Amino acid sequence: MTRPADVLDDSTLPPPEWAPRRGSGVPWVFGGLLVVLVAGRLWVAPRLDAAALDAWTTVFVAICVQALPFLVFGVALSAAITAFVPARVWTRVLPARPAAAVPVAGALGAVLPGCECASVPVAGGLMARGVTPAAALTFLLAAPAINPVVLVATAIAFPGSPSMVAARFGASLLVAVLAGWTWALFGRGLRVPPRPEAHGGAARWDAFRQAMRHDLMHAGGFLVVGGIAAATINVVVPAGWVAGVAGVPVVSVLTLAVLAVLMSICSEADAFVAASLTQFSPTAKLAFLVVGPMVDLKLIALQAGFFGRRFALRFVPLTFVLAVTVSLVVGEVFL
Repeated sequence: MTRPADVLDDSTLPPPEWAPRRGSGVPWVFGGLLVVLVAGRLWVAPRLDAAALDAWTTVFVAICVQALPFLVFGVALSAAITAFVPARVWTRVLPARPAAAVPVAGALGAVLPGCECASVPVAGGLMARGVTPAAALTFLLAAPAINPVVLVATAIAFPGSPSMVAARFGASLLVAVLAGWTWALFGRGLRVPPRPEAHGGAARWDAFRQAMRHDLMHAGGFLVVGGIAAATINVVVPAGWVAGVAGVPVVSVLTLAVLAVLMSICSEADAFVAASLTQFSPTAKLAFLVVGPMVDLKLIALQAGFFGRRFALRFVPLTFVLAVTVSLVVGEVFL
């Protein structure tokens, strides 16, 4: 006798790790945060320059407000993939072999508008539906770097320079594919986020709500942590340090690559910042545009939260080295 499709069983319920745990450290975390806020207000704030504090607040709020809509979009898309898209769909769309699935996933990243905050939960949803991690990670890197919105913004920021748009597209896609292939060969330590399997209409909507609520709360906290770090770096690092190295070719490329990580600008807006750095070479600006959507502070925090710190410690340096190297080569050849 077959079971009706809309009958709920244990397979439709969220996994145990989604349930709140007794004796967890959450109250202690909030208590510690409250102590830090009070101490900062009483002893740290009076010693800060008002302009620096205003700048920190502006950068922090800008990062969070800029990223939050894309994060919500990514979480909703990830939850929809989890709840409504059967696993067999991805086995038909993507080749079975990781070596062939990686470039296909990179090409799919070109058609989804969104920033890096959206790509992390989407990549997690793809993995939960059976997509090989190497292909999902390729999509994670490619989607915020080569989607149509980013390319149009780059063309507007660099009028009369179609070579910069082409160089950004080619270099970013190449980095994503190389990172995916490298992870397919040597990758270890990735924690795939669990997802419940739902059957029937009511169960699927319940799974959608559960997945979206879990990912939004989880990723939102790491977004705040990344925003705090990026705002602090933006205020602490003197602007003169950056301008002083603009004339040294390789050092200028590394400087803008590190600056892209620290500033954590959304990929839809980073081209305008790069265009304003007139003292730097086109190759250095290309490195800024390639590195930023793939490696920044908020993205590192999101990756560590979704896939584990062990994964982030391996994948982030790999991506950074590939992005800088490819940017140097593509920039010297085409720019």
